[in-house]
Amino acid sequence: MLSTLIPALALLTGSPAAADAAQAEPPTSPSPCTHETYEGASYTICAFDRNEPGLRLFLNDASGTPYGDFTTLNARLQEDNDTLIFAMNAGMYHENRSPVGLYIEDGQELARLQTGEGYGNFHLLPNGVFYIQDGEAHVAETSAYQSASPDPDFATQSGPMLVINGELHPRFRADSTSFKRRNGVGVDEKTGKLYFVLSDGWVNFHSFGALFRDHLGCENALFLDGSISRLYDAVTGRNDPGLMMGPIVAIIQPKE
Repeated sequence: MLSTLIPALALLTGSPAAADAAQAEPPTSPSPCTHETYEGASYTICAFDRNEPGLRLFLNDASGTPYGDFTTLNARLQEDNDTLIFAMNAGMYHENRSPVGLYIEDGQELARLQTGEGYGNFHLLPNGVFYIQDGEAHVAETSAYQSASPDPDFATQSGPMLVINGELHPRFRADSTSFKRRNGVGVDEKTGKLYFVLSDGWVNFHSFGALFRDHLGCENALFLDGSISRLYDAVTGRNDPGLMMGPIVAIIQPKE
């Protein structure tokens, strides 16, 4: 079952030629992303400080049109002398690429928090929210987010939660036969590390959650999406092609 709500005939984007045309000079620092194997599955793990200053979310350009892919977003950033360092799809969306759940960008709420039951992975409760407030990234289960009533600069809601206060989602099963390519985000509260992870192959939810909890030490982690999962890494030149996206989480760097 596809976790997004877009049709299978959506346009493919992110061709290598287009990526080369919009790619600025790559950063000279090492890539934040590494390939690691855990319990027989391979993952791309991108690690940052949770207070990374260039961390933010993107959805639409100035005309209200969704960026849809990393190349288009990077081209727009370069107009302001900014460079896209890292990016990943960041939440589920409807056919018109509007977010399914809460979405906040630059302090403006574009879609409301969803707390009810429904269909698909988003509504495999509890779901959760990835948000940035006062320059610090957080992951919280939806009811905890609602109770805390934060005032974030950026937020995106998705689901299900992978890890909730150190426990795997109660509906995950080790013997599940639902295997998909998956991506998610988690925070290690002890070290202040923020992890964005994309499975290199197909994994089930239990294995994906265990990676965040047992291997990365995340007390809370959130599933972002499945079959459309994509990643951008300027250092290595990676720019995954795929279906048009909705919300995008990114780290940007101003040109000196």
